Amino acid sequence: MRTNRSVMMLLACMMILLFTGLNAGDWPRWRGLQGTGISTETGWNAGAISGTVPELWRIQVGDGWSAVSVSDGRLYTMGNEKNQDIVVCLDAKTGKDVWRYQYDCAAGNYPGPRSTPVVDDGLVYTVSREGDLFCLDALTGKVKWKHQVCDEFGASPPTWGIAGSILVENDLIIVNAGVTGMAFDKKSGKMLWGRGGTGGYSTPVAFSYQGRRLAALFGEVKLHVVDMATGATVWSHDWVTSWNVNAADPVIVGDGLFVSSGYGRGAALLQMSGKTLKTVWENRDMSNQFSSSIYIDGYLYGIDGNVGSGDLKCIDFKTGQVKWSQSVGFGSLISAAGTLIVLNEKGDLRMVKALPGAYQEIASAKRLLKPQCWTAPVLSNGLLYLRNSRGELLALDLRK
Repeated sequence: MRTNRSVMMLLACMMILLFTGLNAGDWPRWRGLQGTGISTETGWNAGAISGTVPELWRIQVGDGWSAVSVSDGRLYTMGNEKNQDIVVCLDAKTGKDVWRYQYDCAAGNYPGPRSTPVVDDGLVYTVSREGDLFCLDALTGKVKWKHQVCDEFGASPPTWGIAGSILVENDLIIVNAGVTGMAFDKKSGKMLWGRGGTGGYSTPVAFSYQGRRLAALFGEVKLHVVDMATGATVWSHDWVTSWNVNAADPVIVGDGLFVSSGYGRGAALLQMSGKTLKTVWENRDMSNQFSSSIYIDGYLYGIDGNVGSGDLKCIDFKTGQVKWSQSVGFGSLISAAGTLIVLNEKGDLRMVKALPGAYQEIASAKRLLKPQCWTAPVLSNGLLYLRNSRGELLALDLRK
C-alpha cells in the first residue's frame, strides 16, 4: 500500500512538472520558485567548493546587478553595454549564447539593470531601471509586447532606478512602479490597475490572507499591501529609511510580515489584523540594505549591515532576538537543503548550516569573482551561478 502510494505521488509530481514546463531544480524567477530564496534541491554538494573550485564556465553578460533565472535548460539575465540594456539567454549547462535582445537604456549610476528576468509559460518578463517593460518569447527573444511605464503611465523611477523584479500571478504581472505598483495582463500587456508616482526598490511578494491574494511591496516611505485583483490598498505602514532605500523584500509567515532596511533602520515584525498593521517588535539588529532575509523553521537568516561590512545573523522570527552573528562581509544569500549559500561583495563564497544554535561553516572559497558582488547567488539543477557588477557570470558544478 505504501509502495503504491509512493508511486502515485511520484507520478503526480512528474505530471505537474510536465504541464508547468518546469524541471525539479528550475529557478524561474527572483528568489526562486516560491519567492522565498529557498531551493528544494538536495542532489548537490555544499563541500565541493573546498580545495579546487569546480568551475564549469565563465562568461560576460554586461554591467549590472540582475540575478539569473533558469527554466527548461536555459538561463536568463540582464546587463548593459554602451547604454544599451541586454536581455541574455544562455544554455544553462554550457554558458553558450542562445539569443540576446538589446534596447536603448542609459547605464546610470551603479551602471546596469537591477531587476531579474522572470520566466513563465514560455515567456520572459523584464523591466529596466528606466521603466522599459518587456514580454519576450523565451525560445527566441522576440518581443510579444512592451510598455514604457514612466512615459505611458506616469511612473517615476526612484533615485537609483526601478530595481524590483516582476511578480507573475495567474494572468497578471505586477511591477513595483508608481505609488503602490502596477498590474498588466501577462499575455496582452493591457494595464489592469495602478497609478503614477514614485515607487520603492523591492520586488512585490504574493501571499494569501483570509481568502484573498495580496501583494506586499515597499514604496518610498511606506510598506503597502494591495489586493492583487483590484490594486486596492489593504494596509499601508510608515517605514522611512535614509535616501528612501527600502530594497529588501518583505517576508510573510502566517499573519506576520517581516520588514528590514539598511542604513541602521533595522527591522520589524508586523501583524496583519484589523485596519492597521500592528508592530509586534522592532529593533536594529537586522538591517538588510539589499539582500532579503530567509525564513527557515522559525528563524530568519540575513546580512545585517551596509556596503563595506556586514554580519550574517540568525534571529528569532517571533521575538527579533539574535541567536548568533558572524562577520562575513556585506553580501547576499540563498538557501538549499538546510544550507545557507552566502556570497560577499569581495567574491568570497561560504556554505553555512541553517541552524539557530551557532554559526557552523561547512566550506568556503575566496575571491571567485572580482568586486562588487551584490547580486544573490542562484542554485539550479546542481549548478551554482555567481555574478559581479561588471557582468562576469560564473557557473560552479556542485552536482554529486
